[in-house]
Amino acid sequence: MCGICGKLNFDLENPVSRGLLKRMADTIRHRGPDDEGYYLSGPIGLGFRRLSIIDLATGHQPLSNEDGTVWIVFNGEIYNFQELRDDLLARGHVFHSRADTEVIVHLYEEFGPACVERLRGMFGFAIWDERRKSLMLARDRLGIKPLYYAIGTNSIVFGSEIKAILADPEISVRVRPDIVDRFLTFYYVPGEDTLFQNILKLRPGSYMIVRQGNAEIHQYWDLAFDPAQRSTADAERELIELLDEAVGLHMISDVPVGILLSGGVDSTAMVSFARGKTDRTLSSFTLGFEEPEVPDERPYARIAAQRYGTDHHEMTISAKDFKDFLPHYAWYMEEPVCEAPAVALYYVTKLAKDFVKVLISGEGGDEAFAGYQTYRGVLWVERLKRVLGPLKSQVSLAAVAANGFLKDPRIAKYAPLLARPFEDYYYSRSSGPDSFFNRNVDTLYSSDFANLSDKEFATRPMQHIMASSKRLGLVNRMLYVDTKTSLADDLLLKADKMTMANSIELRVPFLDHKLLEFAASLPESLKVRGLATKYIAKRALASRIPEPILRRRKAGFPVPFGVWLRSELKDYAHDVLLDRTTIERGYFNTARIEMLLRTNAESGSYAKEVLSLLTLELWHRAFLKSNAGVSPKPVLV
Repeated sequence: MCGICGKLNFDLENPVSRGLLKRMADTIRHRGPDDEGYYLSGPIGLGFRRLSIIDLATGHQPLSNEDGTVWIVFNGEIYNFQELRDDLLARGHVFHSRADTEVIVHLYEEFGPACVERLRGMFGFAIWDERRKSLMLARDRLGIKPLYYAIGTNSIVFGSEIKAILADPEISVRVRPDIVDRFLTFYYVPGEDTLFQNILKLRPGSYMIVRQGNAEIHQYWDLAFDPAQRSTADAERELIELLDEAVGLHMISDVPVGILLSGGVDSTAMVSFARGKTDRTLSSFTLGFEEPEVPDERPYARIAAQRYGTDHHEMTISAKDFKDFLPHYAWYMEEPVCEAPAVALYYVTKLAKDFVKVLISGEGGDEAFAGYQTYRGVLWVERLKRVLGPLKSQVSLAAVAANGFLKDPRIAKYAPLLARPFEDYYYSRSSGPDSFFNRNVDTLYSSDFANLSDKEFATRPMQHIMASSKRLGLVNRMLYVDTKTSLADDLLLKADKMTMANSIELRVPFLDHKLLEFAASLPESLKVRGLATKYIAKRALASRIPEPILRRRKAGFPVPFGVWLRSELKDYAHDVLLDRTTIERGYFNTARIEMLLRTNAESGSYAKEVLSLLTLELWHRAFLKSNAGVSPKPVLV
């Protein structure tokens, strides 16, 4: 696991400065504190920071083929590298290391850009082809590893993190207010855009070829749902075989591997398979809170740790810990994401850093096998609509929605959806067009900012993905949308940035693409059945999961930030959001922000909205500093 960066000048006579390349790499030293390396040849410069995981002695980068005509910097892990290596050796390629990085170089020699289709793993890499004078940037299928780029008139600059790109003085720091609005619409930033003008994300499952000043992006993979009938017994057997294989591959390492243990089904499944894949003592880590208002993960994590005999470690964090890290959270995340569990993830990986360099997580299991309760709720809403279809009128549907059988608060929250088309309300499981900020544009936003707000643009990435999913069944449609949006641009972004902040590599076996493709091939009835979510996964894993964990209600990763924003963090939120610097940005109506803070302090109704505003302001303060050579105010473009 590493950090990569680089620059290609389109004028082939204009060399890249070594000093610039080093400055870029230094900004992401946390991603690779063990080693650094550089390749410079005229217009191209490749930079590298290494976190040593596999082939500790000879895995130095940048790395080339035999004659030095193909060079690579690579971030990630290729889990089928040994199989690929054996095939390439049989084809006559000569290797000088045991590293998975070198496999990609020779695979590129053999198959060109199509090499990505043969890789099984997580990756972001850059390949310079000296003969063709072309640069290839590539990202893994799900977007587990990030890769950003900025294309200007004279060059392209890229990096595992935006900070590396900003180290180039030719890159100006300008804020896009339309993307500010997109963040406030979804609480993260879906799509290829970032809050920085001209800095983009290479989308998951894509690669870019840059040659003679032209850049072309190609999508090489997409999640395809093509359900095939199979018996429940066959599906269970195949799932266990694939999970066993995926976890085994993800355990490959020359350094100790640990488990992030939440006390849920997915992380417990990970430890159940990992336990038999290593002779080392397996360490596990969890985090909890003392506040009685939120569920405590630690008792369930202890049950799993005891069942599988791990060396278990746990910790708690306080409101002060949460507050103290928020400015650093903005700096490490680089994109505003309202994700309170990300702060908790930072602290638990900081604990793990003293014991391991690699962690395995259960991330992705819910998107693969339909684990969120939202899927069940929306499915039943849409079924009820079909039953009520003869009523025809929206008025009648609304009247039914208000009926007594929807009084249960767990059901009542879905009632307003009865009168609306699925495409109109489902933009991802955690956000949508009915967000607080969307409903209050006219009163919450300043007049200037409201005029810049364009909801059609803000929701465009979701509209495109929703349109691409039209032919799918409802459950699979939700899974596709979430995989392409909240998983890639929220959960995986948080997972990468927070673990790498502590120089820890995070691996996510549930997102092995072969396992995900298997899940996509299952009938929807094996994912959501009746009131059961993640139906086939829970059946298949039942013998491996202790009963209290298997039967507990899904809780996510509950962080009591709502409680804290009404108590210990109330004054902090007030001071930041009503500070002169914040007000002068000109985004919001100050009186409405005051009212929002006051109402939240009384009722706790707007905790997520307050945290979103804090995240946004702290992002501005992290990246719009006068000592970075830019204006402390965003430039509205």
